[in-house]
Amino acid sequence: MLDAIRWDADLIHRYDQDGPRYTAYPTPLQFNCKLGSFDLLHALRSSRQAARPLSLYVHLPFCADICYHCQRNKVIAKDRGRALPYLTRLEKEIELIGCHLSPEQVVEQLHFGGGTPTFLGHAELRRLMSHLRKHFNLQNDDHGDFSIDIDPRAADWPTMGLLRELGFNRINIGLQDLDPDVQRAINRTQTLKQTQTVMEAARTLQFRSIQIDLTYGLPLQTPERFAHTMAAVIALQPERVSVASYVHLPERYMAQRKINPAELPTQPDKLTMLQHSVEQLTRAGYRYIGMDLFALPDDELAMAQEDGALQRSFHGYTTHGHCDLVGLGVSAISQVGDLYCQNNSDITLYQQSLGQGQLATTRGLRCNEDDQIRRYTIQALFCDFELRFDEIESIFGVSFKSYFEQTWPALEQMAADGLIQLNADAMTILPAGRLLAHAVCMQFDHCLPPRPASRSYAM
Repeated sequence: MLDAIRWDADLIHRYDQDGPRYTAYPTPLQFNCKLGSFDLLHALRSSRQAARPLSLYVHLPFCADICYHCQRNKVIAKDRGRALPYLTRLEKEIELIGCHLSPEQVVEQLHFGGGTPTFLGHAELRRLMSHLRKHFNLQNDDHGDFSIDIDPRAADWPTMGLLRELGFNRINIGLQDLDPDVQRAINRTQTLKQTQTVMEAARTLQFRSIQIDLTYGLPLQTPERFAHTMAAVIALQPERVSVASYVHLPERYMAQRKINPAELPTQPDKLTMLQHSVEQLTRAGYRYIGMDLFALPDDELAMAQEDGALQRSFHGYTTHGHCDLVGLGVSAISQVGDLYCQNNSDITLYQQSLGQGQLATTRGLRCNEDDQIRRYTIQALFCDFELRFDEIESIFGVSFKSYFEQTWPALEQMAADGLIQLNADAMTILPAGRLLAHAVCMQFDHCLPPRPASRSYAM
């Protein structure tokens, strides 16, 4: 069993810096416009020939109201009918992708993300799932991992019943914070009762897993207020809790310009919120999986981590990283073999391409051997907090220490500081360093631009 993480304020102050989440390596920041739909179709044919299993991501971008802190690709609409043209184009994409894959390729994992997926009405959700089942071989309920993002304000008992009927067995509940002042500051007012109602429905309907997503660093948050929210969430006993750091980038995300920067908590207060969250969740029996995710010991991800079977993909932590990931919808990302590609992020241009019977792939990247070596290294450290050097030698035929010779002095410094343990055979991220796994992995990322002189924080 992995030792519990340990809070070390000195290490965090020394090593905390803004960096990638490494759901993939290289990250989407490295994608270019040289790759397009032809490359994706070629990769899909290779996937079919190898009969690799599949993971599907479906992006449904519509929301009835805007949340000021949100960084997702979204479309704000009061009129539910605005989703219908998008649904028609999405169905066309499903057809175009599906015909290049084999019915023998089982879909082990499916996720509906947004936006607010339940912005679609019941008839539209039935229609979409029917179309997916027509063109893909979705695994049965006993083995499939089918999840959906839930906004408790847009999901009642009948909706939860429909989702279970359609095959969904996991839900991610967006909560962020329960404090009314914080909710008003981000334009997302929802009650604890709304979350409880969705969870009661999910338990009664035998959904297998519930995840609650929280965010710290939001306007008007204080350590005391966020600790109160965390206590209420722990009392609900979701299988997983995500505790993500808010990043204020108003120059990139227009909605964030509605947030008064003077109301944002200080960096010391943010770290106190994280420290209290770690302590509260650990006392309640939750295990730290990595990045911002905690899970109960009998959760699938916690058990996979114990068995050395945890993986990471654009879904985040997963047990289905061996699957080819097919992204459907505006801005969706696919990872098929060593090809990454992404659909157009502009909904008008996305729909225009599909309306002409063409895929909306606009950019991507093909991994070379160096990318593969670095990807394997980063994934092992993020998922297992450990990397055996002989694995690199056996898989890629290179000596780890020779290959990363220029990185070795930085690793030795991290070992001297107590962040990692380093010897001739392996490196291990120690309990005090696990909250800083991204800082360790950044040492293996040759795509990072030069660091600016001003300090930015991941936590």
